[in-house]
Amino acid sequence: MLIHLLAIGTGIGLLVWGSERFVTGAAATARNSGLPPLVIGLTIVGFGTSAPELFVSGMAAWKGNPELAIGNALGSNIANIALVLGVSALITPLMVNSRSLKREYPLMFAVMLLAWWLLHDNELGRLDGSLLLAAALLLLGAVVMIGLNNRHQQDPLDDEFRDEIPTTLSSGKALLWLLAGLVLLLIGARIIVWGGVEIAQALGISDLVIGLTVIAIGTSLPELATSVMSACKKEHDIAIGNIIGSNMFNLLPVLALPGILAPGPLAAEITQRDFPVMVLLSIALFIMAYGFRGPGRIVRWEGGLLLLSFVLYQGWLYVGSL
Repeated sequence: MLIHLLAIGTGIGLLVWGSERFVTGAAATARNSGLPPLVIGLTIVGFGTSAPELFVSGMAAWKGNPELAIGNALGSNIANIALVLGVSALITPLMVNSRSLKREYPLMFAVMLLAWWLLHDNELGRLDGSLLLAAALLLLGAVVMIGLNNRHQQDPLDDEFRDEIPTTLSSGKALLWLLAGLVLLLIGARIIVWGGVEIAQALGISDLVIGLTVIAIGTSLPELATSVMSACKKEHDIAIGNIIGSNMFNLLPVLALPGILAPGPLAAEITQRDFPVMVLLSIALFIMAYGFRGPGRIVRWEGGLLLLSFVLYQGWLYVGSL
């Protein structure tokens, strides 16, 4: 058991480091190509922090453990809102001013509605996975259009991304970081899937629960690091935008991979417990952060409620696995 826990810890470390290298290299490459900072931030930075979930999901499905992949996708979304934003808001209240983010909320709920429609029959097949993958391409195009349409307007998110995207990396060094990140992500995903499956078998619990707990928390660490650092730097729009982008990405290509690589029936808990929890937390995020009469904000007591909901959800999973 100890060696499997060490494997998961090592895999998480490689995923976090690899994700950082991958996003830095990709963002610098895009900026050197002349793309506007807002477009780069909404796409590469917003979706790139989900690279660990994508690689773990693909590796798990390829190895014949689709429930671990699905648990990782849904569990990461729950952790992103309840854990990541909860911790970030406890550190400092989050103020949301970006008009671009307000335009992403309808997209986020549309993505959840699509995923719910495809999963409600408790089966994830190749057609479902293909539709999710096609929707991911449409989403990418929609987010690019949001970035292009708002790049000439005064949007705080644009200024925050402009300060964060690397400007000193040459194209050659940026590509090197990009490739290094990909290699680290592949190795980390392979190690963490092996360790997670072995622990699940040793403890007699399902791959789904391991995916929703240990693996989901581990793959959400890049989002946690990005959002906490952004909150400390007063870049609150990045902290929120990072979560919205990551959650949409997790429900499309990340969830598509187990459908394409390992299609089959789903555990009933996915649609009866885990998906509803994710939807409720997403609604709470919308109510807190949209800003119906001005800037949105997530204050400390709301961050505390989000964090408490995450603890209670983890306890629910623990009791249910006994």
